[in-house]
Amino acid sequence: MTDWTWKGDMEGLLVNALGNQTSGQSRWWDSDLGKQIFVTATANEVETLLAHRQADIVGWSALPDGWSQAHEKTHQQITDYLAELDRISDRLCQEGIPLVVLKNGGIARGIYPCPGCCPMGDLDVLVEKRHFRRVHEILLKEGYRLSIKPPLAPDNFEGAENTGVAEYRKPLNSQLELELELHWRPVTGRWIRPDQEPSAEELMARSVPIPGTVVRLLASEDNLLQVALHTARHTYVRAPGFRLHLDVERIVRAYPDLDWDIFVQRVNALQVKTAVYFSLVIPHDLFGTPIPAPVLETLRPPAWKERLIIGWLNRTGLFSSHKRKFSKPGYILFTALLYDDCRGLLRSMFPDRTWMRECYGFHNDLLLPYYYGRRLFDLALRRVNT
Repeated sequence: MTDWTWKGDMEGLLVNALGNQTSGQSRWWDSDLGKQIFVTATANEVETLLAHRQADIVGWSALPDGWSQAHEKTHQQITDYLAELDRISDRLCQEGIPLVVLKNGGIARGIYPCPGCCPMGDLDVLVEKRHFRRVHEILLKEGYRLSIKPPLAPDNFEGAENTGVAEYRKPLNSQLELELELHWRPVTGRWIRPDQEPSAEELMARSVPIPGTVVRLLASEDNLLQVALHTARHTYVRAPGFRLHLDVERIVRAYPDLDWDIFVQRVNALQVKTAVYFSLVIPHDLFGTPIPAPVLETLRPPAWKERLIIGWLNRTGLFSSHKRKFSKPGYILFTALLYDDCRGLLRSMFPDRTWMRECYGFHNDLLLPYYYGRRLFDLALRRVNT
């Protein structure tokens, strides 16, 4: 087990409670200590999970109102999100367009039994690239509006189409608005090389239906890999931080027959061993997630890199994820460490010309040096999907 040194008393109790390591006999939730725990759990977006865990032990009526009300509010919100997901999926199905729900949305819709224990800020969905523009048109007709957030994202649909993700918003009622992220790239992110992602078409072909809906879910090995890369994209500590590591925990426990050989083969094929290793070892150490030791050993990076990254994560901490975690130079250096080797880092900085043309929308190769310079600027200074 890795030596994690960033847990305080409150954080340690959260880890123990969510990792099935508490007896549930003491009434800490109904005491001054419970109030402190509630504040810490809420700050880390796991108060509804902890509430349900304790309710399973003592019953909902025994919990203070704050705990049960938080769970009830989240339960209603995520239930509304999922109802809209089903509605949009039905609409797309009428036009022969399959849709896969990703990340926590996929866990809430197809894996975990309680929507109240799956807090999320948005829904991420995946379609094939050839359907991307048509889905955009349908979403606009269904009351969605394109959400433009420069410099965090491109300022028009064409830019979003090039980078692989477009964001939309739609009011579901007077108090609730859904943010929907439409992807044709399954991960996206500044440090993710284009060739480090499986294609949407490949993932869609292996996806499986969620019973009772037309919504689809990634195959188990693909789902775990996509979530692991998403966790790495958040550099393990940035929002939602601690809560994010429960995604790996839930997928692994949902699939006791997961084929780890296939999973490792796909990790190796995409050259993302370092990034995936930390996405697995953190929940393994936090929650006792049953990840086979040979898998972790196979993916483990060189000892110097492991020590360096663990030391960095210990200093930044998995908790209080909305606090500033990295300086810009620090973020660049940390993400550079997530590449398996220097050649992979260089390929990420300078992708092939075909990808550059598609991403930046130019046709004359004489402009390639200019756009490589622009890409370096984006990687270093702008929070955009590159």
